[in-house]
Amino acid sequence: MKTDESYLESVKKQFLYYKMLGEKAIDQLEPQQLFVTVNEDTNSIAAIVKHISGNMLSRWTDFLTKDGEKEWRNRDAEFENDLQSKDEVLEIWKKGWNCLENALESLKPNQLSDIIYIRNEGHTVIEAINRQLAHYPYHVGQIVFYAKQLKNSEWNSLSIPKNKSGNYNAEKFAKEKEIKNFTDDELKRLK
Repeated sequence: MKTDESYLESVKKQFLYYKMLGEKAIDQLEPQQLFVTVNEDTNSIAAIVKHISGNMLSRWTDFLTKDGEKEWRNRDAEFENDLQSKDEVLEIWKKGWNCLENALESLKPNQLSDIIYIRNEGHTVIEAINRQLAHYPYHVGQIVFYAKQLKNSEWNSLSIPKNKSGNYNAEKFAKEKEIKNFTDDELKRLK
């Protein structure tokens, strides 16, 4: 597989991994917990989801031909707690991720060095992807951290469980060396 093709496959798997982490965290919560804020300066999980989705829709709609900060985007409204149900939160979540996934599926390896713009700042397609691959996991980490705090009963770990690193490493080192994406096993585990 060529490097550009391998890069695209890798980022698709990484985005999917973080999407699944967010979904598994949200799944562990009661619907009302999605709307909790601890103070005026924090966002609820629902607001974080609205922001991620708003960013995705803006960045990935007409990705190669129009600026990634669309005129129709209202970023400030993404942080308003106006969603009413868990179903609404999940619908907005899916809408953003579907837009991202469709854009990535349409990309060809020879387009990775093309220049696109976000707020009039030029990026190669690789740089734009990497920018979002840093941004979305940042917010998914917030969702997971917040969900762990809000959970009223036992938390089902989404990564290596506390005090289980030794077991995890022993299992990994018991296998033969192989070249694969780190998400391959993690995605299986999360399903």
